[in-house]
Amino acid sequence: MESGRAAASDRLLGVVVREESARITAALTASFGSFDVAEEAVAEAVEEALREWRRRGIPPKPGAWLMQAARHNALDRVRRARVLRDKVALLPEPLPAGASAPADERLPLLFGCCHPALAPDAQLALTLRAVCGLTTAQIARATFSTEPATGQRISRAKRKIADSGIPLRVPSGPDAAARLDLVLTVVSVTYSEAHFVAGADAAADRDPADDALWLAEVIADALPRAAEAHGLLALLRFHRARESARSVDGELVLLADQDRSRWDAGLIAGARDELERAARLRRPGRWQLHAAIAACHADASDAASTDWLQVLTLYDMLLAYDRTPVVRLNRAVALARVEGADAALDEVDALADALARSHLWHAVRASLLREAGRDDEALAADLRALELTANEAERRLLAARTGGAGR
Repeated sequence: MESGRAAASDRLLGVVVREESARITAALTASFGSFDVAEEAVAEAVEEALREWRRRGIPPKPGAWLMQAARHNALDRVRRARVLRDKVALLPEPLPAGASAPADERLPLLFGCCHPALAPDAQLALTLRAVCGLTTAQIARATFSTEPATGQRISRAKRKIADSGIPLRVPSGPDAAARLDLVLTVVSVTYSEAHFVAGADAAADRDPADDALWLAEVIADALPRAAEAHGLLALLRFHRARESARSVDGELVLLADQDRSRWDAGLIAGARDELERAARLRRPGRWQLHAAIAACHADASDAASTDWLQVLTLYDMLLAYDRTPVVRLNRAVALARVEGADAALDEVDALADALARSHLWHAVRASLLREAGRDDEALAADLRALELTANEAERRLLAARTGGAGR
């Protein structure tokens, strides 16, 4: 009974943290003038809630409880450090019970965490901590890192914000589009990292994919005229719709082999709505094109029915916005379906310098080599892919393709 109550408490805490932690952090940052004080105070409050709610039960107003605990922690930090001591009495009163900071306060915090002055890995870790409310341990698992390294990364990022005076605000003017794209990229990476969560107890953790989808919804709701925000939300909904078919009994199932009856029709319909909303704004961009490619797969009743010419055309359009090696690799897969494996291999081999350390590059190359009848080279490429991946589901899939030769 006790374990059941603790599990229910932990589940609710996860929901409350996701909905409230960014708002509380933003409100305390405004009150105390320190992002570092605010973020640490919220993190401590979450740890207190984990213990207290398990022992005493869930409070009537969980969000207000978390806000009050975080505020007390922030005050204690200010007093202990003897910083702003004379201003403590002038701090604004806490929010009324049951109230929370305005929803749009999450957006300035998100933009601050994704400032270009911070390294990409720091942007991701700080977003997961300050905006999504994940613990250092959860972030370490979600980013395939260690707790000490993750903690140091977050601390350095917070010092950078304080020392450089990085503002927690949504930018305007000519930099706005580039900064929004950076924020959307971090959200996309958050979703992608969810597929590489390590650890035997990962199933008990919050799912970073859910956090990424939630973040995309927050941004799209707050910026209704931002076409690319709707494009990313559409893309993540298309991806999330396929999740139940992507893994069956712990085994990875490739897109071509998935049972499409398991795809979530509601999420697909929602994705199409967002893609249409973006199109009506007439501001094309890379996230909308990524989503349009995902829509082509959703439209096909089976892999054989995929309109690969349309997919290839969309990739050609995408290259005008995004010429990264991974996009070019994915385009090569579509090219193989239209013009054959040999044509695609030329494109893949041209990416050798950029992607030689990527297991996906070797795995794609192996598939194309096998289609071209070059079985020995295909086996060597699969074995190299097996060496480079740490994801157990992918390792089992590659080991099956090699007939166990890599074991």
